[in-house]
Amino acid sequence: MHKTQILWLAIQFSCSGLLAADWPRWRGPDGTGHVPADAVVPQTLPAEPKVIWQINVGSSLGSPVVSGGNVFHLDNQQNQETLHALEAATGRELWSVACAVVHKDNQSAPGPRSSPLVDGDRVYVQSCRGELQCLGAADGRKIWNANFIRDFNAVYIGEKGQAIGASRHGYTGSPVIDGDRIIVNAGGTNGASVVCFEKHDGRVLWKSQNDQAAYVGPVIAQLGGLKQAVVFTVESVLGLDITNGALLWRVPVKTRLGRHVTTPVIVDNLVIVSSHEAGLMALRITRNGIAWKAEPAWLSQELAINMSSPVVVGHYLYGLAKGKKLICVDVCTGEEKWMSTQALTGTLVNDHAAFLVMHNQLLVLTYDGQLLLIAADPQACRVISSLTICGKTWCNPAYADGRLYLRDAQTLRCVQLIP
Repeated sequence: MHKTQILWLAIQFSCSGLLAADWPRWRGPDGTGHVPADAVVPQTLPAEPKVIWQINVGSSLGSPVVSGGNVFHLDNQQNQETLHALEAATGRELWSVACAVVHKDNQSAPGPRSSPLVDGDRVYVQSCRGELQCLGAADGRKIWNANFIRDFNAVYIGEKGQAIGASRHGYTGSPVIDGDRIIVNAGGTNGASVVCFEKHDGRVLWKSQNDQAAYVGPVIAQLGGLKQAVVFTVESVLGLDITNGALLWRVPVKTRLGRHVTTPVIVDNLVIVSSHEAGLMALRITRNGIAWKAEPAWLSQELAINMSSPVVVGHYLYGLAKGKKLICVDVCTGEEKWMSTQALTGTLVNDHAAFLVMHNQLLVLTYDGQLLLIAADPQACRVISSLTICGKTWCNPAYADGRLYLRDAQTLRCVQLIP
């Protein structure tokens, strides 16, 4: 790369904190699927999607992210999980770097399954085989790395065995950053289930618990007046003190396959998770001095969510339940407010849809490439508009400056949603 290009990129990233139009991580700026409060959003979808640019990409189940005027995405190139940096305005590739050997199993085409995480002038990637890397966002230069199997005795069996959780189908949950900490669900069963690194140099700040890793990364939440890491593992849902990894509370959630995929949703003192076997559940977290209590608030087997992380608007959860139907649930009581009709489920042909909250509306990208704009209304399921935007996809799209960045099996594209 030419020196002047590296300098220009460095300037871009040094100013990235000034840019409001960033989607730098899985499920957006705060990890909840909500667009920023000041974001301009469409009131209806265009009759025809305006594709600003489109490029061919290798196989991946990960999602693109946007930061500092650039797009970062992972795909499979020559059997390597490869990170790419593109100009967000044009799709022109700035650089790419191979990060790890691809994971293979019988679930999909070989390739990455997590999303990059951009923080200032650095980008963090986590491979299916448990390789965590910190790279320079301007040029892809490796700054530090860790390996969950080598460093923390996590088990990776891959396509050769019948283990459950990430050891079988790969690490798919993205890391999370809070301040100078980066926290991962490493899955080491010898005291390193969850690991916290110093984000600049990769020093291990703390390790905690013995659970196997499931398919979702940690989230940061304020519960009982204390900031903590909430982690959904193969064996449980738990809360850890973010400063030292001390266990605050824990609720066992054990299922036959350990297919725990949904990102935890936090509303007030409720932690909401779901699995196709255990059901959709809310846990009430309370604190009395130094004593913590986690107890079931409600549970619904009928509204179980399988692989699609839900979102919350106010005190109502929106997601994709059994039978591939959209649902709205009162998070305080677990009461179903509505379930979409059979006609709507015709567009949802697999157990996945991505949800973005656009103020008082929901943008839903279905598995078969339909984009739906739906009112965030607990009274009824109201589809405002819809269009076909891509092929079959597991992507959670990124939204920045009125543009949607998304991928399907073969292409990554930027689509203009604001006229």
